[in-house]
Amino acid sequence: MSFDEEESFEHTLLVVREVTVYKIPPRSTSGGYKCGEWLQSDKIWSGRLRVVSCKDRCEIRLEDPNSAELFAACFIYPGQRESSVEPALDSSRYFVLKIEDGNGKHAFIGLGFNERNEAFDFNVALSDHDKYVSRENEKEANEKNATDSLIDIHPAVNHRLKEGETIRINIQPKPSSGTGMLSAAALSGAVLKPNTLCLAPPPAGSGKIRSPLPPPPNDPAAARMTSTSQGVGERAPTENTRQTDPLTNFSQLEVQL
Repeated sequence: MSFDEEESFEHTLLVVREVTVYKIPPRSTSGGYKCGEWLQSDKIWSGRLRVVSCKDRCEIRLEDPNSAELFAACFIYPGQRESSVEPALDSSRYFVLKIEDGNGKHAFIGLGFNERNEAFDFNVALSDHDKYVSRENEKEANEKNATDSLIDIHPAVNHRLKEGETIRINIQPKPSSGTGMLSAAALSGAVLKPNTLCLAPPPAGSGKIRSPLPPPPNDPAAARMTSTSQGVGERAPTENTRQTDPLTNFSQLEVQL
């Protein structure tokens, strides 16, 4: 959830039932605070501690465990954790908090935990808030970059006709007859010659008539044809002899003449 979506969003990171608050003397050195300088007589309050995440701000609230009345609050803004919460130099269970009254006034108090584990959880809760703020800032930056990349840098062009403007379209007439290449040739004045069909000459032996297949041997029609051909062959010599007789007679006449 981004910071701008929900202003009243709060998330409790840690609750410690009992902590002790001390009145601390001014800082003696520039190095930091030492809890050994705090006396037991300087104890001013004891109660419950809550670490609450409010958007990008983290609050350390010191409350009464019975009535939940707020005793003091420490506000940690992004990048100001070291100036708002400072660990003691001589113990890991003690810290110095910068508290504010909401009117611009602030003061420094000492905070002590009864157990080291509670102090460790306190540090972890503050670190978790810092990570949460970093993730949200990175998420918002990525979303902004993605939105910027989708913006078209080219302005929109208005293609609508203005008042008084007209459009002129030249359309070529369709040919009255013929389609395709013929009509295009007729329009261009070209003369198309019909293609002559050239046939290859027949093969050399195509004029011969092939003899039919021989008939089967037991075919009666074939037998009759065979006997007829034999009879014709036998009569051929007599016809030849008859044809030679007149020639012989002519030769004799020539001799007599």
